[in-house]
Amino acid sequence: QVQLVESGGGLVQPGGSLRLSCAASGSIFSINAMGWYRQAPGKQRELVATITSGGNTNYADSVKGRFTISRENAKRTVYLQMNSLKPEDTAVYTCNAEINRQIGAPFTNYWGQGTQVTVSS
Repeated sequence: QVQLVESGGGLVQPGGSLRLSCAASGSIFSINAMGWYRQAPGKQRELVATITSGGNTNYADSVKGRFTISRENAKRTVYLQMNSLKPEDTAVYTCNAEINRQIGAPFTNYWGQGTQVTVSS
């Protein structure tokens, strides 16, 4: 009964910006790390950025300096600010979160349904 829902995807021109959001809901006790992944047609899914519960971040080299990941723990939401977008950034972006639903339970990875980001003129 845990759900991750992404929003903010769409069509944007090269050089433009877009902000993705992912909100977790349902029976949740705690959330550890959260992150964003992407998969382009014909390519493997790759890690874009991660953020720990304490706010430490990690980025793929291809997006470092252009993308910023952040989170609001009280809202159970993670964001991805995407600037200076390139056609190569076109992909389905998916949210991930490490969640345990009850105290003492192990953490499990949950995934959103994905949101399409298309960078094109």
